[in-house]
Amino acid sequence: MSNLPAAPLGEKRTVRIQWAPSAAPRIRKELVEDLVARSVSPQVIDEAEIVVSELVANAIRHAKPLSDGAIRIHWKVKNDVVEVEVSDGGGPTVPRPAPPTTWAPGGRGLRIVRSLAHEWGVIEEPNGRTVWASLGGPSRRRSH
Repeated sequence: MSNLPAAPLGEKRTVRIQWAPSAAPRIRKELVEDLVARSVSPQVIDEAEIVVSELVANAIRHAKPLSDGAIRIHWKVKNDVVEVEVSDGGGPTVPRPAPPTTWAPGGRGLRIVRSLAHEWGVIEEPNGRTVWASLGGPSRRRSH
């Protein structure tokens, strides 16, 4: 990933990153730097950082990469609302929040996303799946 100049408000950003455990911290840094440069509110930046980390981690843990061996992270900002998408090659199950458990070592990712996002959802595509979340306000999409 490169240090690209910040995009104007409303402009979209898309980053493709190799499908690997190191993807979450790398994309988190890129997203936060971009949102800070766009003067997004600190609370929305914090929420977006957590949500993108969870979505990327879930894509690495539960899905396969896109055909080029990557995952795609896309975001846009409009009126302090951040919409984040993570696309992967799909997996054997449909993403949904796991039931709460006391001792499970994982399974909290989508519950965290659901608690922070104004809306979120899953889009099944012919070559994979996209999980998206809207932070700081409503999306133009239908929520999950």
